[in-house]
Amino acid sequence: MAKSQQTFGKSEREKKRLKKREDKQKRKIVRKEENKDEKGIKFAYVDYNGHITNTPPDPSMKVKVEAKSIIIGIPKKDKAEELDPIRKGKVSFFDTSKGYGFIADSENQEKYFTHVSGLIDQISENDKVSFELERGMKGMNAVKVKLI
Repeated sequence: MAKSQQTFGKSEREKKRLKKREDKQKRKIVRKEENKDEKGIKFAYVDYNGHITNTPPDPSMKVKVEAKSIIIGIPKKDKAEELDPIRKGKVSFFDTSKGYGFIADSENQEKYFTHVSGLIDQISENDKVSFELERGMKGMNAVKVKLI
């Protein structure tokens, strides 16, 4: 005669699995019972200050908005906002062998990177120059650099 394949460990694991299944079914039934007690669908409203409430807004406070008055997108810049693109500064560092340096702006003392490809005249340290700014990979770069 052959031995039974059912061991104590297998039977315990089977009991735990069945117990888990029963508990899950009970929780499911309890959830269904709780949902039956509630009346229909719940709504959330937004009041005039943008806060979420459970009461509907007052219809007398309703404001009519014309579709033409709604602006979609970014408004265009005014011509007055544009500054003079040509700035003045002083060369604080320039390495001719490597071909790059830094220019300190005379208005805000901020330093801008410049490369030999952006030069119009030959420059060296402590020269007064005029330049324009251009967005580069790591920030603003000075281009079109001329001696004053």
